[in-house]
Amino acid sequence: MAVLVVLIVFVLLIIGFLLVPIDFYINTERDEYYLRLKGLATVSMEHDQEEVIKLKLKTLFFHHYFYPLRGKSSKKQKKIKDNKKTGGKNVSIKRIVALLKSFKVKRFVLDIDTGDCIANAKLAPLFAFLNYYVAHFSVNFEDRNFLLIHLHNRPINLIKSFINTKT
Repeated sequence: MAVLVVLIVFVLLIIGFLLVPIDFYINTERDEYYLRLKGLATVSMEHDQEEVIKLKLKTLFFHHYFYPLRGKSSKKQKKIKDNKKTGGKNVSIKRIVALLKSFKVKRFVLDIDTGDCIANAKLAPLFAFLNYYVAHFSVNFEDRNFLLIHLHNRPINLIKSFINTKT
């Protein structure tokens, strides 16, 4: 009986992890960049005084900072590697495109100024056409550039698109 209960709880946890939403958010106006598994974890990119970039991993009761551009410590001696190829497979372009297509665009805003008033004037009709069909595009003449992307997905959709794509 206890084994059955543990098995049911395990299956429900697996299903829960497959259905948890994944949000990818980029906002250049407010300098917000994060990848979030709702209710579980958030990885956000922040600016740092000493390092250029620091990544903040935030889970339920845990906060940790990573510095991806910091060099690894040279305390350990380097091992000599053989020039043997590993048995890993290369991921095809079709698979990458299928994974990218599985994301849903919740919000896309682009507000640009090229610095050239003639180029801005040429972009204005194109952006007006794209506003009607695709997302929110605008041209400004105020030397302001802004991008907001909010993508949404679930792990089950990523797995399905990875499996169903033929290489």
